[in-house]
Amino acid sequence: MHGDQATIRRILTELGDTWAVVGLSTNRQRAAYRVAEVLRSYGKRIIPVHPKAETVHGEVGYPSLAAVPFTIDVVDVFVRSDLAGAVADEAVTIGAKAVWFQLGVTDDDAYHRTRTAGLDMVMDRCPAIEIPRLD
Repeated sequence: MHGDQATIRRILTELGDTWAVVGLSTNRQRAAYRVAEVLRSYGKRIIPVHPKAETVHGEVGYPSLAAVPFTIDVVDVFVRSDLAGAVADEAVTIGAKAVWFQLGVTDDDAYHRTRTAGLDMVMDRCPAIEIPRLD
């Protein structure tokens, strides 16, 4: 299982409050938009990362993780599984502390690469579901 409770708790409470949400756009119908709202309500700073680089929830967007000019603590990934591994690799490159693959997003090879690089990682889980459970 790629999301034990200790790792989930550590990512949500100890690793920092700046979260890049890859795939976040202004489309209110998308899960990324709603999850970002929940994370913000728990004090997380949400950085939109999307090719359109739109401002979302008052935060300037960036076209890639590499374009973000400050430290990202956690990378939350809302892309298809076949694209997610590249995002995890980029998270390692930028020095993030953790990677979170959303519900339905899995890549065992990316999980092992990311963990080997020293980052915490969760796959196929949703932080908006997990964070209220911590209370």
